[in-house]
Parts: sequence; C-alpha cells; structure tokens
Amino acid sequence: MNALPIARTEVIPFATQTLTDNEFLRGVASGVTTIAGVLRLPFMTSEPVPVVILLHGSGGYSAYIDAWVLRLNGWGMATFVVDSLSGRGLHKVADDQGALGRLAGTMDAYRALETLARHPLIDPERVTVLGFSRGGQGALYAAMSRFQGYYLQPGLQFCRFIALYPNCSTRYRNDEQLVDRPVHIFHGALDDFNAVEPCERYVERLKAAGADVELTVYPNAHHVFDWDGFAQPHLAPDNQSTRACQICESPLGVLINQDTGLAFSYDDACVVKGTTAAYEPSASRAVIDTIRKLLEG
Repeated sequence: MNALPIARTEVIPFATQTLTDNEFLRGVASGVTTIAGVLRLPFMTSEPVPVVILLHGSGGYSAYIDAWVLRLNGWGMATFVVDSLSGRGLHKVADDQGALGRLAGTMDAYRALETLARHPLIDPERVTVLGFSRGGQGALYAAMSRFQGYYLQPGLQFCRFIALYPNCSTRYRNDEQLVDRPVHIFHGALDDFNAVEPCERYVERLKAAGADVELTVYPNAHHVFDWDGFAQPHLAPDNQSTRACQICESPLGVLINQDTGLAFSYDDACVVKGTTAAYEPSASRAVIDTIRKLLEG
C-alpha cells in the first residue's frame, strides 16, 4: 500500500441538513444538523493540497473506508471522511433504509466541499468526491446540475466524481444534466445489494446526453469487492435492497414505485432482504490501480 505517516488529523464538525428524499427533491433546505468529518493530511505542508471526500455506505464509517484512507494518504492525497450517521443519532441503516433519505450523502458532500474550501491547507479546485454503495449514490448524483443549483454554494465545484457500487434504481427529473466534470462508476456484475443493470441504463442515457461518464463493470465481483476484509463472503440476511425496484420522481418531487404507480415505500413488495459482500482480488487490484491513475493524472 506504500502508506506514508499521517502528518495531521483533524475532526471537523460542520452543518448540514437532514431531509427526506421528497424534501430534497423539492429544493427544501430547512433546519440544521451538525455532523463531522475526519481530515487527514499525509505530509507536513504550508501549501494547499488536493483532497478526496469519502462517503460511506449504509453500514456507516467502517474499516473498508480506513483502508482507502491509508491508500490515498500513501499516494500523497489528503482525505476527509464524512460520518453521515453518528451526528444524526444513527449507527447503520442497512436494515432500515428509510431511516435516512438516500440523498443525504449528496447534501453532506456539498456541505463538506463548502467546509473544506475554507480550510487553509486544502486546494478548493482539487476536491474529489469518492463514495461507496449508499455513499456512491450520494457521490454520483452530486454531479447533477439541478441538485447543485438547489444546494451547492455558487463558485464551488468538485473536480471529479467517483462512485463504487452505487444504487441507480431511481430515475430523477433532469438526471441526465450533469456538471462539466468527469464521472466514474465502478460496479460488480454479481452485486445483489445494488444491481448493476440500472447503472448501465443510466450511463446509456448520460452518454446520449453528452455527459463525461464511464462505467466499469467487473464480471466476478460482488458488493464491496475492493476490501479484503470480506475474503470470506459476508451474508447479511436483514439488509434491505431495492435491486428489484424501479423508482421514478414525479413532477411534484415525490418518488413513485413504477410497478404500483404509488408513492415508493420500503414496505413495497419490490424491496427485498438479503445481500452479499465479498472480496474479489482481481477487481480490487484493477479498481485501485484505475482510481490512482485518475487522481494522479
């Protein structure tokens, strides 16, 4: 991994909002919630450095995130891990996905960018957002022009959006309109938490709209294929998955289950339980190598 000593660590509280998905989609930004992120600088410096904002999945800030922190720091990158759950009084939402809006990660990414842009040791022009699973969904849809217009401070922008095994089951209004920055999605063909097929369809629509987007699918990979902590496959029988759902946003900003025509709920029949996470060495090596090249390019 070639990790360098971490020269500086800061825990930085910052203000965000806790909205339902329907509130988020209507551009509502009421109330304030304080969460925190962990900033790690890989070397002593007095000059601003690039940073990667990391968004965790529905299991919370877990060991696989720290594996990426050490890796990124070893490449000379600062990291900022956002804890989207603890400040909201949550431990995990994998088995209760309705406990937190799925677009909370997008909101938190925007607020983290605004926070880091004021930090004297961070270069606000070189901020990448990298998300995993639920956090990958947050990172992916943070690129939508509409959402940035609602919630991101004008004048700020990510330099790149990277999403690992995100959920693409929801079709949002105007979701083909992205900001002019590269978007990279990495997924496993065997993923039974977040199915890859909706992401393939979404990327087709994005490419047709002229977006700078690439999807890489690893044929033998499950969910969290990049972490060797799951060298023995991990079965989670209570995890909720929308892999069988088709969800779309109505003109009024309400999420609709396309099978029923009614407002989507995690009680819907399309929501199933039982997911697999499993390390896949060749896919892990490939995604690590590709992301390093993206960040160092």
